[in-house]
Amino acid sequence: MWDGTVSGSGPAGIAAPVSASIRSRQERAVLVGVDLSSRVSVRRPGADGARAAALAAISDGNDLQEDTTQTPLLTSGLNSGVSTELSVDASLVEFRELIESAGAAVVAQVLQRRSRADAATLIGAGKVEEIAGIAAANQADLVVFDHDLTPTQLRNLEALMPCLVLDRTQLILDIFARHARTREGQLQVELAQLEYMLPRLTGRGKAMSQLGGGIGTRGPGETQLETDRRRIQRRLVHLRGELDGVRKIRRQQRQRREAVPVPTVALVGYTNAGKSTLFNKLTGAGVLSSSRMFATLDPKLRALELPSRRRILLSDTVGFIRNLPHTLVTSFRATLEEVERAEVLLHVRDASSAYGDEQKSQVEKVLGELEVLDKPRIEVLNKIDLLTSEERAGLGTRGIVTVSAQSGEGIDGLLRAIDEALVADPLTDAELIVPQSEGATLAAIEAGMIIHNRAFEGDLVHLAVRGPASLVGRIRQTLEEVSSEK
Repeated sequence: MWDGTVSGSGPAGIAAPVSASIRSRQERAVLVGVDLSSRVSVRRPGADGARAAALAAISDGNDLQEDTTQTPLLTSGLNSGVSTELSVDASLVEFRELIESAGAAVVAQVLQRRSRADAATLIGAGKVEEIAGIAAANQADLVVFDHDLTPTQLRNLEALMPCLVLDRTQLILDIFARHARTREGQLQVELAQLEYMLPRLTGRGKAMSQLGGGIGTRGPGETQLETDRRRIQRRLVHLRGELDGVRKIRRQQRQRREAVPVPTVALVGYTNAGKSTLFNKLTGAGVLSSSRMFATLDPKLRALELPSRRRILLSDTVGFIRNLPHTLVTSFRATLEEVERAEVLLHVRDASSAYGDEQKSQVEKVLGELEVLDKPRIEVLNKIDLLTSEERAGLGTRGIVTVSAQSGEGIDGLLRAIDEALVADPLTDAELIVPQSEGATLAAIEAGMIIHNRAFEGDLVHLAVRGPASLVGRIRQTLEEVSSEK
Protein backbone atom coordinates (compact mmCIF):
# COMPACT_ATOMS: atom_id res chain seq x y z
CA MET A 1 0.00 0.00 0.00
CA TRP A 2 1.02 3.61 -0.47
CA ASP A 3 3.32 4.65 2.38
CA GLY A 4 3.22 8.37 1.74
CA THR A 5 6.81 8.49 0.45
CA VAL A 6 7.68 11.84 -1.09
CA SER A 7 11.39 12.28 -1.55
CA GLY A 8 13.31 10.19 -4.02
CA SER A 9 13.85 9.65 -7.69
CA GLY A 10 11.27 10.15 -10.37
CA PRO A 11 9.62 13.14 -12.06
CA ALA A 12 10.51 16.40 -10.35
CA GLY A 13 12.56 14.47 -7.79
CA ILE A 14 9.51 12.74 -6.35
CA ALA A 15 8.81 9.07 -6.03
CA ALA A 16 5.25 9.02 -7.31
CA PRO A 17 2.96 7.57 -4.62
CA VAL A 18 1.88 4.48 -6.45
CA SER A 19 0.57 1.27 -4.95
CA ALA A 20 2.99 -1.19 -3.38
CA SER A 21 0.46 -3.52 -1.82
CA ILE A 22 1.97 -6.73 -3.13
CA ARG A 23 4.92 -7.59 -0.94
CA SER A 24 6.70 -10.82 -0.07
CA ARG A 25 3.69 -11.77 2.09
CA GLN A 26 0.11 -10.63 2.36
CA GLU A 27 -0.20 -7.57 4.55
CA ARG A 28 -2.10 -7.89 7.82
CA ALA A 29 -4.54 -5.12 8.65
CA VAL A 30 -6.50 -4.02 11.70
CA LEU A 31 -9.81 -2.49 10.61
CA VAL A 32 -11.06 0.41 12.74
CA GLY A 33 -14.66 1.51 12.30
CA VAL A 34 -15.76 4.81 13.83
CA ASP A 35 -19.41 5.70 14.46
CA LEU A 36 -19.79 9.36 15.34
CA SER A 37 -23.55 9.16 15.79
CA SER A 38 -25.70 11.11 18.22
CA ARG A 39 -26.07 9.82 21.76
CA VAL A 40 -28.12 6.67 22.13
CA SER A 41 -31.68 7.51 23.15
CA VAL A 42 -33.37 4.13 22.59
CA ARG A 43 -34.09 2.47 25.97
CA ARG A 44 -33.96 -1.26 26.30
CA PRO A 45 -35.83 -3.20 28.99
CA GLY A 46 -34.29 -4.70 32.10
CA ALA A 47 -30.60 -4.66 32.91
CA ASP A 48 -29.63 -3.92 29.32
CA GLY A 49 -31.75 -0.78 29.40
CA ALA A 50 -30.20 0.43 32.64
CA ARG A 51 -26.73 -0.24 31.30
CA ALA A 52 -27.48 1.63 28.10
CA ALA A 53 -28.81 4.62 30.02
CA ALA A 54 -25.71 4.70 32.20
CA LEU A 55 -23.38 4.54 29.23
CA ALA A 56 -25.35 7.18 27.35
CA ALA A 57 -24.98 9.52 30.34
CA ILE A 58 -21.20 9.57 30.04
CA SER A 59 -20.30 13.05 28.88
CA ASP A 60 -17.33 15.11 27.71
CA GLY A 61 -16.70 12.89 24.69
CA ASN A 62 -15.65 9.82 26.68
CA ASP A 63 -15.74 6.50 24.85
CA LEU A 64 -18.93 4.42 24.95
CA GLN A 65 -17.62 0.92 25.53
CA GLU A 66 -18.88 -2.55 26.23
CA ASP A 67 -16.85 -5.51 27.41
CA THR A 68 -16.00 -8.01 24.72
CA THR A 69 -14.09 -11.26 24.55
CA GLN A 70 -14.29 -11.76 20.82
CA THR A 71 -11.03 -12.49 19.02
CA PRO A 72 -9.98 -11.31 16.53
CA LEU A 73 -13.31 -9.53 15.94
CA LEU A 74 -13.36 -6.78 18.57
CA THR A 75 -16.26 -4.35 18.93
CA SER A 76 -17.19 -1.69 21.43
CA GLY A 77 -20.24 0.50 21.75
CA LEU A 78 -24.00 0.29 21.48
CA ASN A 79 -26.31 -0.19 18.55
CA SER A 80 -27.41 3.21 17.31
CA GLY A 81 -30.74 4.13 15.78
CA VAL A 82 -31.65 3.78 12.14
CA SER A 83 -29.31 5.73 9.87
CA THR A 84 -30.19 7.39 6.60
CA GLU A 85 -27.02 5.88 5.12
CA LEU A 86 -25.49 2.42 5.33
CA SER A 87 -25.75 0.85 8.79
CA VAL A 88 -22.56 0.57 10.80
CA ASP A 89 -22.37 -3.19 10.22
CA ALA A 90 -22.90 -2.77 6.47
CA SER A 91 -20.25 -0.05 6.35
CA LEU A 92 -17.74 -2.33 8.03
CA VAL A 93 -18.53 -5.20 5.65
CA GLU A 94 -18.03 -2.86 2.69
CA PHE A 95 -14.81 -1.46 4.17
CA ARG A 96 -13.48 -4.99 4.75
CA GLU A 97 -14.05 -5.65 1.02
CA LEU A 98 -12.10 -2.50 0.22
CA ILE A 99 -9.16 -3.66 2.34
CA GLU A 100 -9.21 -7.09 0.69
CA SER A 101 -9.38 -5.41 -2.74
CA ALA A 102 -6.17 -3.62 -1.79
CA GLY A 103 -4.50 -6.99 -1.20
CA ALA A 104 -4.49 -7.11 2.62
CA ALA A 105 -6.05 -9.56 5.09
CA VAL A 106 -8.10 -8.24 8.01
CA VAL A 107 -6.76 -9.89 11.17
CA ALA A 108 -8.76 -7.85 13.70
CA GLN A 109 -11.69 -5.47 13.69
CA VAL A 110 -12.51 -2.70 16.14
CA LEU A 111 -15.66 -0.57 16.21
CA GLN A 112 -15.56 2.62 18.26
CA ARG A 113 -18.71 4.65 18.94
CA ARG A 114 -18.38 8.20 20.18
CA SER A 115 -20.66 11.17 20.54
CA ARG A 116 -18.02 13.34 18.89
CA ALA A 117 -14.56 13.00 17.38
CA ASP A 118 -11.43 13.45 19.44
CA ALA A 119 -9.50 16.33 17.89
CA ALA A 120 -6.11 14.73 18.52
CA THR A 121 -6.69 11.08 17.59
CA LEU A 122 -10.35 10.80 16.43
CA ILE A 123 -11.00 7.85 18.77
CA GLY A 124 -9.53 8.91 22.12
CA ALA A 125 -6.30 8.06 23.95
CA GLY A 126 -7.64 4.91 25.64
CA LYS A 127 -8.86 3.38 22.41
CA VAL A 128 -5.58 4.27 20.65
CA GLU A 129 -3.66 2.33 23.30
CA GLU A 130 -6.02 -0.65 22.90
CA ILE A 131 -5.70 -0.69 19.10
CA ALA A 132 -1.91 -0.37 19.33
CA GLY A 133 -1.89 -3.48 21.52
CA ILE A 134 -4.14 -5.36 19.11
CA ALA A 135 -1.92 -4.41 16.17
CA ALA A 136 1.21 -5.53 18.00
CA ALA A 137 -0.37 -8.81 19.15
CA ASN A 138 -1.50 -9.65 15.61
CA GLN A 139 1.78 -8.50 14.00
CA ALA A 140 -0.25 -6.11 11.85
CA ASP A 141 1.34 -4.11 9.05
CA LEU A 142 -1.51 -1.61 8.85
CA VAL A 143 -4.17 0.06 10.94
CA VAL A 144 -6.87 1.25 8.56
CA PHE A 145 -9.61 3.69 9.62
CA ASP A 146 -13.03 3.70 7.95
CA HIS A 147 -13.00 7.46 8.36
CA ASP A 148 -10.95 10.34 7.03
CA LEU A 149 -8.20 11.60 9.35
CA THR A 150 -7.06 15.19 9.65
CA PRO A 151 -3.34 15.85 9.20
CA THR A 152 -3.00 16.26 12.99
CA GLN A 153 -4.85 13.02 13.75
CA LEU A 154 -2.81 11.10 11.20
CA ARG A 155 0.47 12.44 12.60
CA ASN A 156 -0.49 11.63 16.20
CA LEU A 157 -1.73 8.14 15.38
CA GLU A 158 1.42 7.31 13.40
CA ALA A 159 3.49 8.26 16.44
CA LEU A 160 1.46 5.98 18.73
CA MET A 161 0.92 2.93 16.50
CA PRO A 162 3.51 0.20 15.88
CA CYS A 163 2.71 0.13 12.16
CA LEU A 164 1.49 2.21 9.23
CA VAL A 165 -1.78 4.13 9.63
CA LEU A 166 -4.12 4.72 6.69
CA ASP A 167 -7.50 6.38 6.46
CA ARG A 168 -10.40 5.68 4.10
CA THR A 169 -9.27 8.06 1.35
CA GLN A 170 -5.71 6.71 1.34
CA LEU A 171 -7.04 3.16 1.00
CA ILE A 172 -9.30 4.04 -1.95
CA LEU A 173 -6.44 5.91 -3.62
CA ASP A 174 -4.26 2.82 -3.21
CA ILE A 175 -6.88 0.60 -4.86
CA PHE A 176 -7.18 3.07 -7.72
CA ALA A 177 -3.41 3.00 -8.14
CA ARG A 178 -3.46 -0.83 -8.34
CA HIS A 179 -6.15 -0.86 -11.03
CA ALA A 180 -5.06 2.05 -13.23
CA ARG A 181 -3.87 0.54 -16.50
CA THR A 182 -3.76 3.39 -19.00
CA ARG A 183 -1.49 6.42 -18.87
CA GLU A 184 -4.53 8.61 -18.32
CA GLY A 185 -5.69 6.57 -15.34
CA GLN A 186 -2.24 6.62 -13.78
CA LEU A 187 -2.03 10.41 -14.19
CA GLN A 188 -5.40 10.87 -12.54
CA VAL A 189 -4.53 8.63 -9.60
CA GLU A 190 -1.19 10.35 -9.02
CA LEU A 191 -2.86 13.76 -9.15
CA ALA A 192 -5.40 12.71 -6.52
CA GLN A 193 -2.70 11.19 -4.30
CA LEU A 194 -0.49 14.26 -4.38
CA GLU A 195 -3.40 16.62 -3.72
CA TYR A 196 -4.30 14.50 -0.71
CA MET A 197 -0.70 14.29 0.49
CA LEU A 198 0.19 17.97 0.27
CA PRO A 199 -1.56 19.23 3.44
CA ARG A 200 -0.36 16.15 5.35
CA LEU A 201 3.38 16.67 4.96
CA THR A 202 3.87 18.69 8.15
CA GLY A 203 5.64 16.78 10.88
CA ARG A 204 6.08 13.46 9.11
CA GLY A 205 9.09 12.49 11.22
CA LYS A 206 12.77 13.36 10.90
CA ALA A 207 12.59 13.44 7.12
CA MET A 208 11.01 16.89 7.45
CA SER A 209 13.56 18.27 9.92
CA GLN A 210 15.32 21.62 9.41
CA LEU A 211 18.27 21.59 7.03
CA GLY A 212 21.28 23.47 8.36
CA GLY A 213 22.55 26.53 6.51
CA GLY A 214 26.16 26.44 5.34
CA ILE A 215 28.89 29.08 5.58
CA GLY A 216 28.10 32.13 3.47
CA THR A 217 24.34 31.53 3.40
CA ARG A 218 21.67 33.85 4.76
CA GLY A 219 19.30 32.31 7.29
CA PRO A 220 18.90 28.70 8.32
CA GLY A 221 18.20 27.31 4.84
CA GLU A 222 15.17 25.49 3.45
CA THR A 223 13.48 22.74 5.41
CA GLN A 224 12.95 19.32 3.89
CA LEU A 225 9.23 20.00 4.29
CA GLU A 226 9.47 23.12 2.13
CA THR A 227 11.57 21.26 -0.43
CA ASP A 228 9.08 18.42 -0.74
CA ARG A 229 6.14 20.81 -0.82
CA ARG A 230 7.73 22.76 -3.66
CA ARG A 231 8.47 19.55 -5.58
CA ILE A 232 4.90 18.34 -5.19
CA GLN A 233 3.56 21.69 -6.37
CA ARG A 234 5.72 21.44 -9.49
CA ARG A 235 4.57 17.87 -10.09
CA LEU A 236 0.93 18.91 -9.67
CA VAL A 237 1.33 21.62 -12.30
CA HIS A 238 2.91 19.06 -14.66
CA LEU A 239 0.15 16.49 -14.08
CA ARG A 240 -2.62 19.03 -14.63
CA GLY A 241 -0.94 20.05 -17.88
CA GLU A 242 -0.79 16.44 -19.08
CA LEU A 243 -4.42 15.85 -18.14
CA ASP A 244 -5.42 19.01 -19.99
CA GLY A 245 -3.75 17.44 -23.02
CA VAL A 246 -5.80 14.26 -22.44
CA ARG A 247 -8.99 16.31 -22.29
CA LYS A 248 -8.02 18.10 -25.50
CA ILE A 249 -7.56 14.77 -27.29
CA ARG A 250 -10.89 13.56 -25.91
CA ARG A 251 -12.61 16.70 -27.16
CA GLN A 252 -11.15 16.16 -30.63
CA GLN A 253 -12.27 12.53 -30.63
CA ARG A 254 -15.72 13.56 -29.43
CA GLN A 255 -15.99 16.21 -32.14
CA ARG A 256 -15.17 13.60 -34.78
CA ARG A 257 -17.82 11.29 -33.33
CA GLU A 258 -20.38 14.08 -33.20
CA ALA A 259 -19.75 14.88 -36.89
CA VAL A 260 -21.60 11.60 -37.54
CA PRO A 261 -24.24 11.78 -34.80
CA VAL A 262 -24.07 8.62 -32.70
CA PRO A 263 -25.62 8.98 -29.23
CA THR A 264 -23.67 7.86 -26.17
CA VAL A 265 -25.20 5.88 -23.31
CA ALA A 266 -23.17 5.63 -20.08
CA LEU A 267 -23.26 2.94 -17.42
CA VAL A 268 -23.10 4.37 -13.90
CA GLY A 269 -23.60 2.78 -10.51
CA TYR A 270 -22.17 1.68 -7.21
CA THR A 271 -18.91 -0.21 -7.31
CA ASN A 272 -19.34 -3.97 -7.85
CA ALA A 273 -22.93 -3.57 -9.13
CA GLY A 274 -22.04 -5.54 -12.26
CA LYS A 275 -21.53 -2.72 -14.77
CA SER A 276 -18.59 -4.32 -16.58
CA THR A 277 -20.34 -7.70 -16.77
CA LEU A 278 -23.40 -5.97 -18.26
CA PHE A 279 -21.13 -4.01 -20.63
CA ASN A 280 -19.62 -7.30 -21.85
CA LYS A 281 -23.02 -8.93 -22.26
CA LEU A 282 -24.33 -6.01 -24.35
CA THR A 283 -21.27 -5.42 -26.52
CA GLY A 284 -19.24 -8.64 -26.40
CA ALA A 285 -16.22 -6.49 -25.54
CA GLY A 286 -14.58 -8.91 -23.10
CA VAL A 287 -13.32 -6.21 -20.72
CA LEU A 288 -12.21 -7.16 -17.22
CA SER A 289 -15.14 -7.86 -14.92
CA SER A 290 -14.32 -8.69 -11.32
CA SER A 291 -16.00 -8.91 -7.93
CA ARG A 292 -13.19 -6.72 -6.63
CA MET A 293 -14.16 -3.13 -5.95
CA PHE A 294 -13.05 -0.54 -8.53
CA ALA A 295 -11.93 -3.16 -11.07
CA THR A 296 -12.83 -0.63 -13.80
CA LEU A 297 -11.08 2.74 -13.77
CA ASP A 298 -10.43 3.56 -17.40
CA PRO A 299 -13.50 4.32 -19.53
CA LYS A 300 -14.42 1.87 -22.26
CA LEU A 301 -16.45 2.80 -25.39
CA ARG A 302 -18.01 0.21 -27.67
CA ALA A 303 -20.59 0.39 -30.46
CA LEU A 304 -23.94 -1.26 -29.86
CA GLU A 305 -26.82 -1.87 -32.24
CA LEU A 306 -30.32 -1.45 -30.79
CA PRO A 307 -33.45 -3.32 -31.88
CA SER A 308 -34.40 -0.29 -34.03
CA ARG A 309 -31.13 -0.78 -35.96
CA ARG A 310 -29.81 2.45 -34.50
CA ARG A 311 -26.19 2.37 -33.40
CA ILE A 312 -25.05 3.91 -30.13
CA LEU A 313 -21.80 4.11 -28.17
CA LEU A 314 -21.96 2.43 -24.76
CA SER A 315 -19.54 3.69 -22.10
CA ASP A 316 -18.39 1.75 -19.03
CA THR A 317 -17.23 4.04 -16.22
CA VAL A 318 -15.67 3.90 -12.76
CA GLY A 319 -17.97 2.80 -9.95
CA PHE A 320 -19.01 5.11 -7.15
CA ILE A 321 -18.92 4.42 -3.42
CA ARG A 322 -20.02 5.88 -0.11
CA ASN A 323 -18.00 8.97 0.76
CA LEU A 324 -16.09 8.92 -2.52
CA PRO A 325 -13.11 11.25 -1.95
CA HIS A 326 -13.66 14.62 -3.57
CA THR A 327 -10.09 14.59 -4.88
CA LEU A 328 -10.99 11.53 -6.96
CA VAL A 329 -14.11 13.12 -8.42
CA THR A 330 -11.99 16.14 -9.37
CA SER A 331 -9.01 14.17 -10.70
CA PHE A 332 -11.19 11.77 -12.71
CA ARG A 333 -13.12 14.59 -14.33
CA ALA A 334 -11.61 13.68 -17.71
CA THR A 335 -12.90 10.12 -17.35
CA LEU A 336 -16.30 11.23 -16.10
CA GLU A 337 -16.76 13.56 -19.07
CA GLU A 338 -18.32 10.56 -20.83
CA VAL A 339 -21.03 10.63 -18.17
CA GLU A 340 -21.52 14.36 -18.62
CA ARG A 341 -21.79 14.02 -22.41
CA ALA A 342 -24.03 10.94 -22.45
CA GLU A 343 -27.58 11.30 -23.73
CA VAL A 344 -28.91 8.56 -21.43
CA LEU A 345 -27.53 7.11 -18.18
CA LEU A 346 -28.03 3.48 -17.22
CA HIS A 347 -27.99 3.39 -13.42
CA VAL A 348 -26.98 -0.21 -12.69
CA ARG A 349 -27.96 -1.44 -9.22
CA ASP A 350 -27.32 -4.70 -7.41
CA ALA A 351 -30.78 -6.21 -6.91
CA SER A 352 -29.36 -8.72 -4.41
CA SER A 353 -27.91 -6.06 -2.10
CA ALA A 354 -29.71 -5.44 1.18
CA TYR A 355 -28.56 -1.81 1.00
CA GLY A 356 -29.72 -0.93 -2.50
CA ASP A 357 -31.55 2.25 -1.52
CA GLU A 358 -28.55 3.63 0.36
CA GLN A 359 -26.25 2.78 -2.56
CA LYS A 360 -28.66 4.46 -4.96
CA SER A 361 -28.60 7.67 -2.92
CA GLN A 362 -24.79 7.65 -2.88
CA VAL A 363 -24.66 7.33 -6.69
CA GLU A 364 -27.17 10.15 -7.11
CA LYS A 365 -25.07 12.29 -4.78
CA VAL A 366 -22.07 11.95 -7.12
CA LEU A 367 -24.25 12.48 -10.19
CA GLY A 368 -25.49 15.68 -8.57
CA GLU A 369 -21.90 16.81 -8.09
CA LEU A 370 -21.34 16.16 -11.80
CA GLU A 371 -24.55 18.14 -12.55
CA VAL A 372 -26.13 15.34 -14.61
CA LEU A 373 -29.17 14.50 -12.49
CA ASP A 374 -31.45 16.08 -15.10
CA LYS A 375 -30.35 13.59 -17.78
CA PRO A 376 -32.71 10.74 -18.76
CA ARG A 377 -31.91 7.73 -16.57
CA ILE A 378 -32.90 4.10 -16.83
CA GLU A 379 -32.76 2.22 -13.54
CA VAL A 380 -31.39 -1.27 -14.15
CA LEU A 381 -31.69 -3.85 -11.38
CA ASN A 382 -28.92 -6.36 -12.07
CA LYS A 383 -28.15 -9.78 -10.57
CA ILE A 384 -31.78 -10.94 -10.47
CA ASP A 385 -30.45 -14.48 -10.96
CA LEU A 386 -29.43 -14.31 -7.29
CA LEU A 387 -33.01 -13.65 -6.14
CA THR A 388 -35.77 -16.08 -5.27
CA SER A 389 -39.07 -15.97 -7.17
CA GLU A 390 -40.69 -14.24 -4.19
CA GLU A 391 -37.96 -11.59 -4.10
CA ARG A 392 -38.33 -10.99 -7.83
CA ALA A 393 -42.07 -10.51 -7.42
CA GLY A 394 -41.43 -7.85 -4.82
CA LEU A 395 -39.15 -5.74 -7.00
CA GLY A 396 -41.96 -3.65 -8.46
CA THR A 397 -40.79 -3.28 -12.02
CA ARG A 398 -42.69 -0.12 -12.87
CA GLY A 399 -40.17 2.21 -14.45
CA ILE A 400 -37.36 -0.26 -13.70
CA VAL A 401 -35.62 -2.77 -15.97
CA THR A 402 -34.59 -6.05 -14.34
CA VAL A 403 -31.72 -8.03 -15.85
CA SER A 404 -29.09 -10.63 -15.15
CA ALA A 405 -25.85 -9.66 -16.86
CA GLN A 406 -24.52 -13.11 -16.00
CA SER A 407 -27.28 -15.17 -17.65
CA GLY A 408 -28.55 -12.62 -20.17
CA GLU A 409 -32.08 -12.56 -18.80
CA GLY A 410 -33.87 -9.27 -19.48
CA ILE A 411 -31.24 -7.94 -21.93
CA ASP A 412 -33.77 -7.61 -24.79
CA GLY A 413 -36.04 -5.52 -22.58
CA LEU A 414 -33.12 -3.30 -21.62
CA LEU A 415 -32.23 -2.69 -25.27
CA ARG A 416 -35.85 -1.70 -26.01
CA ALA A 417 -35.83 0.66 -23.03
CA ILE A 418 -32.66 2.35 -24.33
CA ASP A 419 -34.32 2.69 -27.73
CA GLU A 420 -37.31 4.46 -26.23
CA ALA A 421 -35.21 6.74 -24.01
CA LEU A 422 -33.12 8.24 -26.84
CA VAL A 423 -34.69 11.58 -27.74
CA ALA A 424 -31.96 13.28 -29.77
CA ASP A 425 -32.76 11.16 -32.83
CA PRO A 426 -36.19 9.70 -32.05
CA LEU A 427 -37.74 6.77 -33.85
CA THR A 428 -40.42 7.63 -36.37
CA ASP A 429 -42.79 5.64 -38.59
CA ALA A 430 -42.79 6.36 -42.32
CA GLU A 431 -44.19 5.18 -45.65
CA LEU A 432 -41.54 5.14 -48.38
CA ILE A 433 -41.77 4.42 -52.11
CA VAL A 434 -38.40 3.44 -53.53
CA PRO A 435 -37.53 2.53 -57.14
CA GLN A 436 -36.03 -0.93 -57.34
CA SER A 437 -33.15 0.57 -59.31
CA GLU A 438 -32.05 2.48 -56.15
CA GLY A 439 -30.14 -0.44 -54.66
CA ALA A 440 -28.00 1.72 -52.37
CA THR A 441 -31.08 3.39 -50.88
CA LEU A 442 -32.81 0.05 -50.32
CA ALA A 443 -29.67 -1.30 -48.68
CA ALA A 444 -29.51 1.73 -46.34
CA ILE A 445 -33.13 1.15 -45.33
CA GLU A 446 -32.47 -2.54 -44.68
CA ALA A 447 -29.41 -1.75 -42.58
CA GLY A 448 -30.81 1.14 -40.52
CA MET A 449 -34.57 0.63 -40.18
CA ILE A 450 -37.15 -1.93 -39.18
CA ILE A 451 -39.37 -2.85 -42.14
CA HIS A 452 -42.91 -3.63 -41.02
CA ASN A 453 -44.35 -4.21 -44.48
CA ARG A 454 -43.04 -4.53 -48.02
CA ALA A 455 -45.09 -4.51 -51.26
CA PHE A 456 -44.11 -4.36 -54.95
CA GLU A 457 -45.84 -2.36 -57.65
CA GLY A 458 -44.13 -2.45 -61.00
CA ASP A 459 -40.58 -1.22 -60.48
CA LEU A 460 -41.47 0.45 -57.16
CA VAL A 461 -41.16 -0.91 -53.62
CA HIS A 462 -43.69 0.32 -51.03
CA LEU A 463 -42.23 0.15 -47.53
CA ALA A 464 -43.73 0.76 -44.09
CA VAL A 465 -40.71 1.39 -41.85
CA ARG A 466 -39.68 2.58 -38.41
CA GLY A 467 -36.30 4.16 -37.96
CA PRO A 468 -34.30 7.17 -36.70
CA ALA A 469 -35.78 10.49 -37.78
CA SER A 470 -32.41 11.60 -39.19
CA LEU A 471 -32.13 8.54 -41.45
CA VAL A 472 -35.75 8.80 -42.56
CA GLY A 473 -35.12 12.44 -43.47
CA ARG A 474 -32.00 11.59 -45.49
CA ILE A 475 -33.79 8.79 -47.37
CA ARG A 476 -36.69 11.08 -48.23
CA GLN A 477 -34.30 13.77 -49.47
CA THR A 478 -32.50 11.21 -51.64
CA LEU A 479 -35.81 10.00 -53.11
CA GLU A 480 -36.88 13.58 -53.86
CA GLU A 481 -33.59 14.19 -55.70
CA VAL A 482 -34.04 10.98 -57.69
CA SER A 483 -37.63 11.96 -58.56
CA SER A 484 -36.61 15.47 -59.69
CA GLU A 485 -33.91 14.08 -62.00
CA LYS A 486 -36.48 11.98 -63.88
